[in-house]
Amino acid sequence: MAKTLGIVSIKGGVGKTTISAALASDLANHYGKKVLLVDANYSAPNLGLHMDILEPEKTIHHVLDKKIQLKSAIHNKFGVDVIPGEYVYNKSLNCLKLRDKINTIKQNYDFVILDSSPSLNDEILSTILASDALFVVTTPDYPTLSCTLKAAKLAKQRGRPMTGIIINKIRDPRFELSLKEIEESTGIPVIARIPDDKTAVRAAFTRIPIPIYKKNSPFSKEINRLNSAITKNREKKSFIQKILPFEFRKERINRAILRENFYTPSFKK
Repeated sequence: MAKTLGIVSIKGGVGKTTISAALASDLANHYGKKVLLVDANYSAPNLGLHMDILEPEKTIHHVLDKKIQLKSAIHNKFGVDVIPGEYVYNKSLNCLKLRDKINTIKQNYDFVILDSSPSLNDEILSTILASDALFVVTTPDYPTLSCTLKAAKLAKQRGRPMTGIIINKIRDPRFELSLKEIEESTGIPVIARIPDDKTAVRAAFTRIPIPIYKKNSPFSKEINRLNSAITKNREKKSFIQKILPFEFRKERINRAILRENFYTPSFKK
């Protein structure tokens, strides 16, 4: 049975959709996993743009509007099964039916990845309720951290505590929140730290997920390290880690813990 991973944030511009597309394409192409990637940002969907699906005829909106079955909305791109959103859709949707819809085909996959809405309403709640594990994306600044705390609070209230934090767009650590500060403020382990990478801009322009566009970029390498944990594979060591075996970064330790606990019966949903 697949694990459903919700990628959430309550602030736009942090790279949530970029990370969702990267996780899915890396799992499919570098770990050989069967992955379903769903655009659960119903008000402002753009996952299709990241996966080079420009004019989808069938979308998650049609599924939730009871017009088609979920499997009819699947588009295969870059080795990933993708259910994009409708860029303009004016009818009301029962987005809380997302979990039930996914459960109809979940057994066909290793992972289902949900790219959530940044809106603090039923849209993000649909992802929270449909997910087995939640990863919150943040940038290392105070405004975004305050939004991260709101997302963590909502998830906890619904019995779905956050599994880990992905820090994205690290630019100048001297003037940004540290891993320790973020963990102490949220009580959630940081499981990935991604530097601001120009590759992301180039990949978005070409509509190719970053791990496919340039698998050796700093962004792609950190995504691959995170995926090694959730697939229970050994994490590849950098050159520095090979010559200094006792040099551990905190996020690497957190990923080791995640690797051990992710599939145990006691793992908190």
